[in-house]
Amino acid sequence: MHSEDFNDVRPAPRKGSAQQESARGIRQRQSRQPVISATRVRGQKLGQESFSDPINYPEFSSDSTKVKRAWLFMALTFFIPGAVQLITDRKTLGRRALTVTLTVWAVVLLAIVLAVVRRTWLFSLFTHNFTLVALVIALVILGLGWLYLFLDTLRVIKVRQLPQRAKVPVILGLAAMMLVVGGGIGYTAYVANTGRGALNKIFAGGTDLKEENGRYNILLMGGDAGADRVGRRPDSMTVVSIDADTGQAVTISVPRNTQNAPFSPNSPLWQVYPEGFNCGDECIINALYTDVMQNHQDLYPDSNDPGAEATMDAVSGVLGIEVNNYMLIDMDGFAQLIDALGGITIDVGGRVPIGGGTDLMTGQKNPIDGYIEPGVQKLDGFHALWYARSREGATDYEREARQRCVQAAMLKQMNPTNVLSKFGDIAASGEQIVETNIPENSLSGLADIGLKSKDFPLIQYAAGPPYYSDTFPTYPDFDQLHADVQKVLQDSKDGIQPSGVAENAGFFGGDTSAQGAPLTSTVEIQTVAELSENGTCSVP
Repeated sequence: MHSEDFNDVRPAPRKGSAQQESARGIRQRQSRQPVISATRVRGQKLGQESFSDPINYPEFSSDSTKVKRAWLFMALTFFIPGAVQLITDRKTLGRRALTVTLTVWAVVLLAIVLAVVRRTWLFSLFTHNFTLVALVIALVILGLGWLYLFLDTLRVIKVRQLPQRAKVPVILGLAAMMLVVGGGIGYTAYVANTGRGALNKIFAGGTDLKEENGRYNILLMGGDAGADRVGRRPDSMTVVSIDADTGQAVTISVPRNTQNAPFSPNSPLWQVYPEGFNCGDECIINALYTDVMQNHQDLYPDSNDPGAEATMDAVSGVLGIEVNNYMLIDMDGFAQLIDALGGITIDVGGRVPIGGGTDLMTGQKNPIDGYIEPGVQKLDGFHALWYARSREGATDYEREARQRCVQAAMLKQMNPTNVLSKFGDIAASGEQIVETNIPENSLSGLADIGLKSKDFPLIQYAAGPPYYSDTFPTYPDFDQLHADVQKVLQDSKDGIQPSGVAENAGFFGGDTSAQGAPLTSTVEIQTVAELSENGTCSVP
């Protein structure tokens, strides 16, 4: 029936007549048909049928209406899964899907609220193995359900009835939306599952993260177990001391050649070294790890790594602060982590050789294979590792200054966007190179503190040059060092950077003109040792 005919005026039939019965039959048949509109739309030909329900009956709509309907349905499925089914012919499916959609929105909203008011609770949920397993399963189910709704939306759109010019764009648009949805949910599930595996392997058991005098003190060690070394030795040792309330972080480097490391009476090594680790030049602090692993493992019966526990005790005695937790990074796998982060950027102060040094097993000089040149350099894992470790033409203190630069550059790269986009590679490299006694149940608190620390500049210090003379680690004055460390920690609450030649050592601040004291307006100590260009650097 044409729309023009629908408006024809017909005389009403007489009651009870055959004509009346015929009209009644026509009306009954019409009541079972879609409602017809008398209004033509733009582009509609004269005499063409036009139904007023293009949602369910697009075949009677104009071409432009059909195309608009298709894109509208795809957008609804993308933003409100289930809405299309609810307004068309599968209302039960639509109600169920829309219920799931609203539930997911409610969960996301709750997570946002928790992130503001109880962030530690949120971190606790997402660092728990059970929660991560449930999240992966839920994401897989949601992803498959969402993709099914897209396919059902394609059925409802009735692509065959679209004008020829619109068919390909609509199909490609729907495919792109499915790719975004499937890829996004799939990657989120991958990140959650990878994170779960890394947490299980890295943070298994251990000692609770303990607060000491309002601070968390964690020892970071770079383990060196190369082919020319006997056993693993921590080649670099840095304590990260974090204010438990504000997140302000201070790093304090301990030179690897520090001698006479003292132990408290509470340390198991007190009974072996009551006068400290003082057997001469062989008893530098980084040799303690090997000594304990070879001779005194029985003193730490409950530890998975007695050498690391012993080194933690020694560093506590050296700095005069209680260190309860550690993380050990194997230097041979260090390059993988740098590559996973996408490299690091460092302003190199002086030329640093790649190679060189002496092979400790053969006594022969190693060849130099190249140089890391001065200036701003983007270093991949291989070159960053050499920059941190190169010994040729450098003192231990210059190497430690370079290592502090590498640490600072890594922290700068650890921004949320970078970590999230490369989480899989970072987690995979972490499984291979990280060992720690921090348990999984302490990660929520540590993550919360880590986010707070981003609001403050990193303060760096060292128990050696450039703050002390180059003989200080050999003949340390521990009372003086303890007092200086306490002053550094106290001043860090006000954002005060240690002075000396801090900036030339790769630090973020400091008065480079001050040459006599490690701190502004603090105790006077002996003249500090200056670093050569080999040990000067900064993070742009």
